Amino acid sequence: MKINGGRRRIRALGRSRRALWWRRMAQKKYLQAKLTQFLREDRIQLWKPPYTDENKEVNLALKDLAKKYSDKLECCENEVEKVIEEIRRKAIERGTGNENYKTTGIATIEVFLPPRLRKDRKTLLETRLHITGKELRSKIAETFGFQENYIKIVINKKQLQLGKSLEEQGVKHNVKAMVLELKQSEEDARKNFQDEEEEQNEAKLKEKRIQRTKRGLEILAERAEMVVDPETTPYLDIANQTGRSIEIPSSERKALMLAMGYHEKGRAFLKRKEYGIALPCLLDADRYFCECCTELLDTVDNYAVLQLDIVWCYFRLEQLECLDDAEKKLNLAQKCFKNCYGENHQRLVNIKGNCGKEKVLFLRLYLLQGIRNFHSGNGEEASEYLNKARQLFKELYIDPSKVHSLLQLGFTAQEARLGLRACDGNVDHAATHITSRREELAQIRKEEKEKKRLCLENVNALKGMGYSTHAARQALQQARGNLDEALRILLSTPRMWFSDSDSETSNHQESPSQENIDQLVYMGFDTAAARAALRVFRGNVQLAAQTLAHNGGSLPPGLQLAVEEPPSTPSTSPSDSAGTSSASTDEDMETEAVNEILEDIPEHEEDYLDSTLEDEEIIIAEYLSYVENIKSASKKN
Repeated sequence: MKINGGRRRIRALGRSRRALWWRRMAQKKYLQAKLTQFLREDRIQLWKPPYTDENKEVNLALKDLAKKYSDKLECCENEVEKVIEEIRRKAIERGTGNENYKTTGIATIEVFLPPRLRKDRKTLLETRLHITGKELRSKIAETFGFQENYIKIVINKKQLQLGKSLEEQGVKHNVKAMVLELKQSEEDARKNFQDEEEEQNEAKLKEKRIQRTKRGLEILAERAEMVVDPETTPYLDIANQTGRSIEIPSSERKALMLAMGYHEKGRAFLKRKEYGIALPCLLDADRYFCECCTELLDTVDNYAVLQLDIVWCYFRLEQLECLDDAEKKLNLAQKCFKNCYGENHQRLVNIKGNCGKEKVLFLRLYLLQGIRNFHSGNGEEASEYLNKARQLFKELYIDPSKVHSLLQLGFTAQEARLGLRACDGNVDHAATHITSRREELAQIRKEEKEKKRLCLENVNALKGMGYSTHAARQALQQARGNLDEALRILLSTPRMWFSDSDSETSNHQESPSQENIDQLVYMGFDTAAARAALRVFRGNVQLAAQTLAHNGGSLPPGLQLAVEEPPSTPSTSPSDSAGTSSASTDEDMETEAVNEILEDIPEHEEDYLDSTLEDEEIIIAEYLSYVENIKSASKKN
């Protein structure tokens, strides 16, 4: 306890200039929000008389208004007057921009610059909306002194697409645009001209890194739709809260897999505090989650955790005001947690036996709700949420000596933290809990691997009969893994055989060989029926014979249509040999992309619940001090 107390004192005394600047900014945002509330309640229009004259200059009436509100807030009149004048000036700028847009069609975009540009971080940019995203990025880079390939633009919680026009992407007049800089430190901003080429190369590498992330996730999502050998081919699976695989409708499986993959990648960047790279991944995850049905999102906590991570990322980028729906996202997370965990976490306790680990999520939720309320000028609500977060922090705080004791027993620091929170800090119970969970997960993985192996064997058995991979997998899914039932389904619904585009079934023939026709005739089938069946099944004698036998010697009506338009024989392209030579290169690139994703997929299934809470501890203390400063300032006045 002594060590921890000393560490806290050092933190409190070691405030940087940046922390003090952030304190002033937070307090200013609170005052702006509070004054904006008063102006709306009193229906005051600052851009009109008596506060603004005909030349759009400030009138003396603004001083009287500042006096009135400073008395109401019990704070410095000069400070209130400065903030009201800033609000008035921005209102005039907005009005001028609206008039200009109506007459010329030139829109105004509110650009939010990176945190390192402390002065004039929020500024206006005029542009037409028919230009492309690339042209807007170039304009922002040129106007504010960025290197074009070194920034990303986020508008309406989406990455700006370079190839589409602003209108196509829903960009409108008075929209907010956030600039993400792909740099790691403020020192990068001070590099001189001689380093520009090196910086550009670094930016390109980071852009390639993002593209590799996308490709790697797509490959893993595609493998989820296939049957692969778990011993030789990496793949991702979707599991429930106990660690067992769950069946997801194929129409939503790929979107869910991509959503969860992007989320994990974004979380990996969050851990490394690379917020500018994390945010695009998190926003992509949000986009893919939105393709899933509401019923599915209500039953998993992933979507709720993502909402917290997005708001947290905006906050750490010091751009929370860019996120217009922060309140909506936090309310959505709270609702989703309730649906998923049950009232008072009862469902969670029934499944896992405890809810100690999940309390970390609620601490983050209350903290962000407190921050949002403070920035919105709601001091009482902010204080309430921040105190709830502080109380949870006290419950979740872990004595370092207890973690050390578990490390001595051979457990990891992550296992120790999760185990102690699950067992209310009891070391012996935590050790038993971790050991039991290890054994349970090992058994589940063994069962899942055996299930995967059996599925692969059944698919190979059906492929040996001539069926395609896709058809075999689809039939086995319908038959719940029963091989005989899957075969019956395939024989009764031959149309499903043609939904696959596997290379093994792509050997088109304009007309079947006489040798294959003779084989079927020798089996007793009519020559015309044999020729038609072989044409439909692209020369596969086994499938043709099975179908004819199952349907009394002729093709079923559904397949007879396929005979009318025989597939053309693919021509051999001179580039085929070149494609073969580049195949190994493409394969290496895909392997690299997949491995890069797998490196960031945590081994522990509850990694998202593990946190040292060091950042949260500091931020809770800071924002509670902001609230106390406002209260004490009011008392003094």
